[in-house]
Amino acid sequence: MKKILLILLLSFGLIGCSSINVPSINLASLDLSTTSPSDVQTEKILALGLSHDQNLVEARKIADLNMASAVIKELNKRKIEAENNQVELENVVKYAEMVKVSDNNLKFVGPKISDTKSRNVVGKAENLDYYLLGYKDNNGSIQHKINFSVTYTSDERRNYSSASYCDKWAGCDNENQMDVTLISLKASACSSFDCDYNEIVEFDLSESFLKENMAKGFSIDFNSKASISNKITIPSSYLKGYLKVAN
Repeated sequence: MKKILLILLLSFGLIGCSSINVPSINLASLDLSTTSPSDVQTEKILALGLSHDQNLVEARKIADLNMASAVIKELNKRKIEAENNQVELENVVKYAEMVKVSDNNLKFVGPKISDTKSRNVVGKAENLDYYLLGYKDNNGSIQHKINFSVTYTSDERRNYSSASYCDKWAGCDNENQMDVTLISLKASACSSFDCDYNEIVEFDLSESFLKENMAKGFSIDFNSKASISNKITIPSSYLKGYLKVAN
């Protein structure tokens, strides 16, 4: 089923950039009382089913130079949007292909995202790894989680104990922190001054939350008792790819 889904996505969405067709709106459905004349002209050109370069040629034939300029600007905007949508679809397919399914289609593990963060010029960089995973219960519902791993060098362990949601302006609600589940805590390469620590925690995510954030993705701040936090982001294409398989 997973391969059939990916083949369908590829067949409908993946075409060469040079042959991208910008979709047009049905002219009969346009409300001419609220639609600008330049938009009407844009839709008329797009309805011809031409290439982008040919669309621009048609736009330059418009006698009103101001309208011609507005139509060309809109055509270029539509082309960029179509190209971005194609890249998004390719990324969704890429992430969906990397989701690992096991235990008789009961367990789903998304691809790992890795990042490196430096807190100061002198100290060692810390490594972040995170991914989505889900378990299907006997009722067919999937319990989703995000697995977060951080490796850092310090004179003491941080003890990550909570998580908080971040909004689209990158602000995180640290007043409403929610508990996380400790998976493992390890210390290695210890000297008389510090150790290399690795902490892995998991945080529960509802399916409704994931679906509500499919269009934009989401960010979460993982907070430690040492007052140090790490913000991670799951992009929209990753989330869409994961949910295409984990359903």
